[in-house]
Amino acid sequence: MAQFITPFLWFKDQAEEAANFYVSIFPNSTVTNVQRFGEVGPGNAGTVLSAEFELNGFPYVALNGNEQSTFTEATSFQIEASDQDEIDHFWDSLTADGGEESMCGWLKDKFGVSWQVTPAVLGKLLGDPDPERAGRAMQAMLGMRKLVIADLEKAANGE
Repeated sequence: MAQFITPFLWFKDQAEEAANFYVSIFPNSTVTNVQRFGEVGPGNAGTVLSAEFELNGFPYVALNGNEQSTFTEATSFQIEASDQDEIDHFWDSLTADGGEESMCGWLKDKFGVSWQVTPAVLGKLLGDPDPERAGRAMQAMLGMRKLVIADLEKAANGE
């Protein structure tokens, strides 16, 4: 028996805008359904209630909530980037139009959703069997906002 877990994001009133924003950033992504209420005839699409979308094949739901609907850093989404170009793409796209940079590869997008943009090699660097190499990589990471693979590798190598 397969179990599916779908992230359900509660926005103030930007469910459809958020879904369109995210699918514009991630490859192989699409809005799969938008549910509206208050339709009163042709030409009046009503108000968006929820938007279902997929990011690289994984399902998400965005719901219009209320003024108290806010996000915190207690929940975030991690993006494992294969190279610096991917890090730059996701970082720049998610911080655009009012997003906020944080430390150690963390950011908030313009809706307040927290993301971690990390290179695939980060686990290897931080888990290096040589504790000095791992420690240097960790110290470098702690001093960065957007993670830069070359700088992490240089730090690990003691350069």
